[in-house]
Amino acid sequence: MAPSAIDDPKQPRPDGKAYPPANIFPVKETRFEKYIEPQADGYKKAFEQHKGDAAIVIDNGSSAVRAGWSFESAPRFSIPPIMSKYRDRKLGKTFSFAGFDCYADTTARGHIRGAFEAGTGIVSNWDVMEHVLDYVFLKLGLNESSDGSVDVPIVMTEAVANLPYSRKSMTEIIFECYGAPSLAYGIDSLFSYRQNKGNTGLVVSSSYTSTHIIPVYNAKAMLGQAIRLNWGGYHGAEYLLKLIRLKYPAFNAKLNVSQAEHMIRDHFYVSKNYDEEIKHYLDWTGLEDRDVVIQYPYTEEVVVQKTEEELARIAERKKESGRRLQQQAAKMRLEKLMKKEQDLEYYKNLQAKLVDETKKEIRRQLDSHEIKDENQLDKIIKELEKSIKKARTKDVGGDPEEDQEQPNFDLLDIPDDQLDEAQIKQKRQQRLMKSNHEARARAKAEKEAEKARVAEEERLDKERRENDLDNWLEEKRQARLQTLQKIKERDRLKADLGNRKSLASQIRMKSIANLASDNPTKKRRRGGDDDDFGANDDDWGVYRQIAVGDNSEDEQEEEDLATNLRNLEQELLQYDPDFDYEQTQEAQSDWSKSLLHAFARGPRPFDPASQAQLNQIHLNVERIRVPEIVFRPSIAGVDQAGIIEIAGDMLNQRLSGMPDRDALLKDIFLTGGNTMFQNFDERVREGLRALLPADSELKVRRAQDPLLDAWKGAAGWAGTPAWKAATITREEYREKGPEYIKEHDMGNSYA
Repeated sequence: MAPSAIDDPKQPRPDGKAYPPANIFPVKETRFEKYIEPQADGYKKAFEQHKGDAAIVIDNGSSAVRAGWSFESAPRFSIPPIMSKYRDRKLGKTFSFAGFDCYADTTARGHIRGAFEAGTGIVSNWDVMEHVLDYVFLKLGLNESSDGSVDVPIVMTEAVANLPYSRKSMTEIIFECYGAPSLAYGIDSLFSYRQNKGNTGLVVSSSYTSTHIIPVYNAKAMLGQAIRLNWGGYHGAEYLLKLIRLKYPAFNAKLNVSQAEHMIRDHFYVSKNYDEEIKHYLDWTGLEDRDVVIQYPYTEEVVVQKTEEELARIAERKKESGRRLQQQAAKMRLEKLMKKEQDLEYYKNLQAKLVDETKKEIRRQLDSHEIKDENQLDKIIKELEKSIKKARTKDVGGDPEEDQEQPNFDLLDIPDDQLDEAQIKQKRQQRLMKSNHEARARAKAEKEAEKARVAEEERLDKERRENDLDNWLEEKRQARLQTLQKIKERDRLKADLGNRKSLASQIRMKSIANLASDNPTKKRRRGGDDDDFGANDDDWGVYRQIAVGDNSEDEQEEEDLATNLRNLEQELLQYDPDFDYEQTQEAQSDWSKSLLHAFARGPRPFDPASQAQLNQIHLNVERIRVPEIVFRPSIAGVDQAGIIEIAGDMLNQRLSGMPDRDALLKDIFLTGGNTMFQNFDERVREGLRALLPADSELKVRRAQDPLLDAWKGAAGWAGTPAWKAATITREEYREKGPEYIKEHDMGNSYA
């Protein structure tokens, strides 16, 4: 006997791994923070301390409107350009809200409307825009004016290449509705560049609705060479929502853009080497740090944990209840047995009494007991004896079939013409009893033969293992491979049935169509058009073909395959030194080997019964995929070049003939909220360096405050001679119309 053939079984499964607790972040959403009081001090300072140079500066962004005074270092407040208006029928009042106040009321939250068209920097709802401006002027303390007009100059930012109709409508509102003395427009990214002391360089502005690349030379924007990429923070949030809905199609919590914006702002970053990092992002090593869990609100089912003493008392009560039930059942069985014994004694006395009686008396006695004849009385007695014997055998243990006597089939050999009517009927019963008796005997013999066959196979298998272990192991390995191949083939056929163009589905549909057809292709039997489907045993194979396709296994065979595979792997684990748990099907199909599990559920086991885990979102590859779109718009299906390609083409092709082109390389300026990702500046630097000559002097810098520098630059510009030259007065508006604009270094060109 080979020594390895009697080794103790290997450990079938390694001990469970302990996982550190996940770092879970609650979902964030835009909410009402605090009420903004009207601030009249700025209005007083504008006339008392800064008369003639003071202006109201409004950074009119599509995600936030920032407003304040030009003589201050920061805006007074920042609000989203939204409003909400509804009428309360019970109170008979109409309520209107603007900015963050829209989130203060539950009803108002459901009536929010935005001023800008979704995904663009174009104002589409001027009622909302006017309401937001009312809110701005009110909070800045301009309600003290007697006629309600705004008697302070206004500086307002706008997007690159703003539509003339949009600028015209804004000009009309400022002069006609508010009566402002003057108005000046400027591009937000250029104001930010001015605030950061820029003179000549390349401005890369990625904001909420778009990304612009603008070359600036001697503080003058070359707007004719500016290029726009239709991607910003809003599009990134929408794209993230699509990815989450594809990742969790059955997620019950409500998803919105505000939540996605907070996820992107808090947890996303730009990859230094996207292609290399995305390949290994879902590797199990270090996935705990890369996987971010966002927890949505949920209601957990409260399970009361009982102490060991309580559990012991409950178990004892269950045992006591079981004992009482057993006693009651035994008592009922005893009562039934006594009743049967009494009935048996009564019927035996009746049978003995009828021995010496006349036929008339016998008939009278049997009729009084509702018994048809003496044969029925004899049958009743035999059944009672059999039932009593069976009940006693069950109480003391044993096989009730062992003590059964051989049935009597004496009438089967007698011809029918020698029997009366009652005997003929009894003969039919004996024929049926004989068939049942023979069927039970055959089944018992087959069962014993199967046990003997299995025992013999086990004995032979054990002998082969003990005498020739190497060949035995090879047979088991081949059997395991064949079983795995059958399982793969079964899974493939099931998958093909889900594809309507697959061969299995086409054969299935042909079978269904043939059965449903009035003139099926199968030839019918003689005798007319009567349906004889099922007359042949082969006909029933059609049902299996329709259900699961040709050559497929049914449910029982699937279970047999799985059981057979487990048995083979257990034997290999026990006797094959080269086969370990990691090679088993259970280990290969474990969640810790599933890339899909790592993608959707992170590096920890998933409990589908946990409400907390059902309401969690795992962010992993999305953390670098969404910010990458600015560099590779094709990821999101945008048919445009990325900012590196745009900037490289601008520097190497469009502006290659400039006498001082290298001065642009010395100041690549990044501004806008969508450039605040970690590694954004380093990615721009490395990307441009690969497109430029090796000796090019390249410098990339960020704005000191990418969000507020546009407002700060506009505030610093107000009061300067350039501002006075660029402003449009009320008299000029009345004379030249709302389409009139003045070109200047910080603004758009006339188009």
